[in-house]
Amino acid sequence: MQNRLLGILLSLMACVLAALGLPLAAAVAAAEQSRVVVDRIDDAARFAQDLPTQGRAGTDTAVKGSTEPDAGDTTRLRMLALEASRYHDLYGTRVGIFQRDGIAVAVAPAGWTVPEAGPGAQAFQEALDGRRSHNPPQVWPWTPDRTITVALPVVRDGDVVAVVITESPTGPMRARVLHSWLWIGAGEALAMIVAVLLALRLTRWVLRPVRTLDRATHDIATGRLNARVAASGGPPELRRLARSFNDMADHVVLAIDQQRAFVADASHQLRNPLAALLLRVELLGLELPEGHQEEVGAVREEGIRLARVLDDLLGLATAEHARPEPEPVDLTALVLARVDAWRPVADQRGIDLAWDGPPVAYGLADPIGFGSALDAVLDNALKFTPAGRRVAVDTVLRKHEVSVAVTDSGPGLTEEELGRIGDRFWRSPRHQNVDGSGLGLSIARTLLLAGGGSLDFAQAEPSGLTVVLSVPRRRD
Repeated sequence: MQNRLLGILLSLMACVLAALGLPLAAAVAAAEQSRVVVDRIDDAARFAQDLPTQGRAGTDTAVKGSTEPDAGDTTRLRMLALEASRYHDLYGTRVGIFQRDGIAVAVAPAGWTVPEAGPGAQAFQEALDGRRSHNPPQVWPWTPDRTITVALPVVRDGDVVAVVITESPTGPMRARVLHSWLWIGAGEALAMIVAVLLALRLTRWVLRPVRTLDRATHDIATGRLNARVAASGGPPELRRLARSFNDMADHVVLAIDQQRAFVADASHQLRNPLAALLLRVELLGLELPEGHQEEVGAVREEGIRLARVLDDLLGLATAEHARPEPEPVDLTALVLARVDAWRPVADQRGIDLAWDGPPVAYGLADPIGFGSALDAVLDNALKFTPAGRRVAVDTVLRKHEVSVAVTDSGPGLTEEELGRIGDRFWRSPRHQNVDGSGLGLSIARTLLLAGGGSLDFAQAEPSGLTVVLSVPRRRD
């Protein structure tokens, strides 16, 4: 959740920085180009001022029909050509003064002519129309072949008599724009780093109660009902939610404890009346004629079954009240001890009870609770395995847990029945004639959950049921 919230905040921040940075970068490039254009317009105006005045310059005599310029104008034109050459050598910018018909008056470098196409031709035509160049197309750092052309008309008595054109390379300007962009990028990168740090602190502050609540919820879901949400920072709404969760957990635990106490008290209180009832049935059976002994036997069996159910209910209540502290246990030794204890029962029923696994397998478990759970699973497996078949007990070491799998060779369960197995008092309709209360696996699951373990079920091949008892190898 923190990653998703952090991604949303950083995406919004990136959009804000892009919305601010891109227009700023474009404005910087436009301002830099405008400065270059203004400088070139000023330079072109200075060249235009150095042209000879009307009636004396060679340009004007060509327009007015004169044939020879005077000596002073010739000298000024020569000086203008030298100045254009020095300007080109110093700045690397092409400069030229052209008559209306495109004849060069002074150009640098030598041989440069009026551009015939592109922005230069368009600027020359605009100058002939009496308009100086407006802002040329924007030059970006990735357009190295672009030049900036500025054309300025030379007006005498309201007529355009010549045009001054400058064609500037854009390398230095692009370098300055790129340098400014690097500073902008560095600033945005610094702002993004600050935004990441602030977003991390903000998300941690907001989600700290959520993480605490998640841990407490997981602990309660896995059987540790004493888990509560500790007071921590965060928004007031989440702190209020944490307090409400603690109150709810207290009420739930109280209700569960009352239910367990009722089950334990009821099963305990019913045992004495039931024992007395069975004793009276036995005495009544001694006084009945021979033909009524069968009915007395059926009543006795139902009474014994009811006593077994009460014992299992008491065992379930005791298991639910238990709060064992898991400790490192050699499960191999524990499993072997329980298998040896059940082997006489297996031999009596003609069942092969076999074990396989590593010589040592340590896991975190309550030895008494795990042994009781394994007893319930082995009892169930031997109960449903026909004579001459096999019950396999396998201890498996995994990366994070130790598992004990008990596989019988009985009729097994359907997919639908696998979803119900382990429920209290549930028994498959096909196994109603087998002794049992339907609480054995429920007790086993409760004992394992109390010790931090789990109980899982799966179909065995080709038939039968596999019950897996798992405990962690180490504390988290």
